[in-house]
Amino acid sequence: MARPASTVNRARARGGDERFIEAPGGLVFTRSWLAAEKPAGAPVVLLHDSLGCVETWRDFPAQLAARLGRDVHAYDRLGFGRSTPLDEPIALDFIEAEARGVFPALLDALELEQVIPFGHSVGGSMAVAIAATLPERCAAVITESAQAFVEARTLEGVAEAKQRFNTGERLARLARYHGVKAKWVLDAWTETWLDPQFADWSLDGLLPRVDCPALVMHGDQDEFGSCAFPERIVGGVTGPSQMHVFEGVGHVPHREVTEQVLAATGRFVFSL
Repeated sequence: MARPASTVNRARARGGDERFIEAPGGLVFTRSWLAAEKPAGAPVVLLHDSLGCVETWRDFPAQLAARLGRDVHAYDRLGFGRSTPLDEPIALDFIEAEARGVFPALLDALELEQVIPFGHSVGGSMAVAIAATLPERCAAVITESAQAFVEARTLEGVAEAKQRFNTGERLARLARYHGVKAKWVLDAWTETWLDPQFADWSLDGLLPRVDCPALVMHGDQDEFGSCAFPERIVGGVTGPSQMHVFEGVGHVPHREVTEQVLAATGRFVFSL
């Protein structure tokens, strides 16, 4: 497959190989953690949550690369982190749009034929959309705390977070990762999920098209969604699936119970 000459400003940096790639809509910042030995299989591509970026994964990508013996890549979505800012409000079809636009451009620029998308929160919803939209390029799919539809608990959690983050201290903390884009990032999350026109969104139309192996992880104390989410995903995909629920864990299992997430992911990947 021919690859476009879309990689720019490549530099070696702490934690891996950093690049800015050209994608529909702007430049996308990526960082890669390369396996110490020759990779054993398809690399993992991490998709961050609604307030996240490459930096908010902290040291999890490095631990994941070491545990799996595979390359791990992460990127900032457009409007987030070090990627190109966006001026307009995020579109209501942004989850499906990521699978159609930026993600395939990312794979082409990084010369990745087949990958395992691994998404946290809304990034997990995007991972499902990617597996449904680009089946030939997904060896498997992994979700962590992914939303499958708009649940009352989700709206309550988002509304509470909106109140907490609309303070100088919280917004300043968000600006450490997103700079002047911090308010846009917050609004892209809260205003989208609280928009009445988004109330009927779900993964239901995408799930039957996911025929690759799927690992679906969730904390039973997730403040943004009940275990109805992983149950909906596992029950809807057509490929072989596994559900792993972490007891006493909230919305960020990879930070709260890192070793358990690494162990579950390792068992799944090594079984492929």
